[in-house]
Amino acid sequence: MIPITSISLGAKDRLRTHPTACTIAVGLIVAIVATAIETFRLRYANYLVYSDSTLLFWQGISPYTPDFVADHGRYFLYTPVFSVLYWPIAILPKWLGPFVWNLTNFSLFTLSVFTLPSRYDAHKLKIYLFLLLVLEQSVFPFQFNIVVAYCFLFAYNLLERGHGMWAVLLIMLSATTKVYGVVQLLMLFCYRHTFKHLCWAAVCGVLFLLLPAIKVGFGGLAGCYLDWWNMLAIHQSADTYASLLYAWPLNKVLDHYRVVQLVTLAFVLGVFFVQHRRWSEFEFRATALGVLMGWIIVLGDSSEIHTYLIALSGYMLWYWLRDHHSTFDKVLLWALVVFFGIMPVDLFVPARVNKLVNGTFFIAIYLYAIVWCQMCWSLMRRRQLSACS
Repeated sequence: MIPITSISLGAKDRLRTHPTACTIAVGLIVAIVATAIETFRLRYANYLVYSDSTLLFWQGISPYTPDFVADHGRYFLYTPVFSVLYWPIAILPKWLGPFVWNLTNFSLFTLSVFTLPSRYDAHKLKIYLFLLLVLEQSVFPFQFNIVVAYCFLFAYNLLERGHGMWAVLLIMLSATTKVYGVVQLLMLFCYRHTFKHLCWAAVCGVLFLLLPAIKVGFGGLAGCYLDWWNMLAIHQSADTYASLLYAWPLNKVLDHYRVVQLVTLAFVLGVFFVQHRRWSEFEFRATALGVLMGWIIVLGDSSEIHTYLIALSGYMLWYWLRDHHSTFDKVLLWALVVFFGIMPVDLFVPARVNKLVNGTFFIAIYLYAIVWCQMCWSLMRRRQLSACS
């Protein structure tokens, strides 16, 4: 018989020799503790927004009202499709639902990183470590951006493996709950069966958008979506957000933010289609996706610091495919770790300092804008070499 102490020591030895398992275990423990602290101290406002809005929807009451904002201290910004899909979690006890939500999202995001294409095998742990602090910041307040981030990564993984139909289903699920995911449809042009996949996207989109009719009927769909759209417009004009559109001093000159968004999007689309001969290149596809994931955040209407989990995930896809990293690149990488991973955490940096650095001078946003421009430049180049071949 093998002594229990030997088993324990063997497990410890395995952990010491498997840094990936150790990292995931530590991250999971932090996620559990964070969820427990916020739940049992009743500081889970975002979770209550998700669950209460869903329950109201199923009671036939619109969550897109000033009364809902007054009661919850924040807006419900997700589509009626979200309220249909979130129902299994919303009906769970208030002490259990937050754990199911956070730990499921933490686990799926972790899986999305470690199932990236084999070209990233040597760098998956580095990618995960880089994103872990930002991921935990999203776990604490029960944020939905984790879902958006892993939907992007899973859909990318599926496309690279030739499972286009499943990838499209995931893209449209993301796009019809929070619209960010729709930009990934552009990537379908880089893979086989583009027309078939675009048609499938249209079918999936229609089916998802019709889901709320289960409760409100087909006649109530238009009013439901109009209420959601009006709430988005009110929310967007109600505060200052973490994007270039609000960053001082650019906010003094960028009066017409829709024009800026459309011009930059037109630029990205133009480069993408001009470079159509490179669609077959792995590096080009990863870079294009990184640019798109960055565009929706750094030039978004209502981005927040934790939302950059999406943008930084795209940045990682690009960064670790480069054949050479200059000193400038490495400094930028560590600066992003500091300003996105460390500065926003009150345990590391006083909140007033972070508010000055990131909330007044928008240092983190400008740093990310630099790497986003680097990705755009890579997209424009004729040929991009890879260190992961």
